[in-house]
Amino acid sequence: MERADQGLAFLLKYENIAWYENGEVRILDRRIYPTEVSFVTCKHHIEVRQAITDMVTQSAGPYTAAKMGVALAAYESKDMPKEEQIDYITKAADTIAHARPTTVNRMKILCGRALDVAKDAINAGKDPSQAIVDDTVEINNKRYKKMEKAAEYLVDMFPKKGKVMTQCFGETIVGMMCKVAKKRDLDIKFFVPETRPYFQGAKLTASVIYEMGFETTLITDNMVAFVMQQEKIDLYTSAADAICTDGHVCNKIGTFQYSIIAKHFGIPYFVTGGPDYGHPTVDTVNIEYRDPNYVLQAMGVRTAMEGVKGYYPSFDITPPHLVSGVVTDQGIFSPYDLERYFKLTGESVLA
Repeated sequence: MERADQGLAFLLKYENIAWYENGEVRILDRRIYPTEVSFVTCKHHIEVRQAITDMVTQSAGPYTAAKMGVALAAYESKDMPKEEQIDYITKAADTIAHARPTTVNRMKILCGRALDVAKDAINAGKDPSQAIVDDTVEINNKRYKKMEKAAEYLVDMFPKKGKVMTQCFGETIVGMMCKVAKKRDLDIKFFVPETRPYFQGAKLTASVIYEMGFETTLITDNMVAFVMQQEKIDLYTSAADAICTDGHVCNKIGTFQYSIIAKHFGIPYFVTGGPDYGHPTVDTVNIEYRDPNYVLQAMGVRTAMEGVKGYYPSFDITPPHLVSGVVTDQGIFSPYDLERYFKLTGESVLA
């Protein structure tokens, strides 16, 4: 089968995201990458759910891990009678879909598809686990190709020679925008905020961009205004955990404040991804609050005195008036015109 991950960085290869094989799911531990390349091995679908909850994999990584978790559930139930096996996988798919509250709608779609694939395989007398893995590769190929199209539109906004700032880790779009920019022979320097407290920018985004051959400069999260002004940043971009149909963007905490700063300096902010029909308005978004203790440390080293409290909202909401455009595989849309995306594609989300 054709693989759309060819030529991309290590982190974006399918087997290096999450992979089911022989009754186990291996998930690259992005919490410690790139200082250590280590995989978390899950032998039960509940362990996959917990790995997603615990941020072993992030950005779009959970969408692959979730489907591999359903494949594992199919393996766990392989000796059950057909109806019991289907019931077991159905419950497992729902359990995995609820691993993180902010992405439940999208996870339900993906886990539901994996469930349907499993049912078809069981009814056809085939291995449902392998069927889910094959379908995951097919879906990832489709998503990667869609994101490459989106990258073409995003890179249209890049200068021939200039500076781009990112936010957090946009997964596939990061690799694809580098691939397209390289193909066009653009001279782009990337500035990457670190994204505390998990440091996805430092560990993931910077690694991918550097590995793809571009000058990459890491900055702390509180340098953004100074860097935008002093380095004359040309464009600011991020992906999104959810783009509401009303144009509000839910993404990693910090996205909102960076967009305010970008607006102040007249720097365009382009968000990549498709609008989510499951979030017609911003009030449908459930912001996930994580363990506040993570804020009190950096890479496992405590930075605050005992007794000091932490506060850790994982995401924030950027209103549409701060968004220059929503970049999709169908082109760049105004955040006030996202219904048109559904009319063009007939699809509910670009994962």
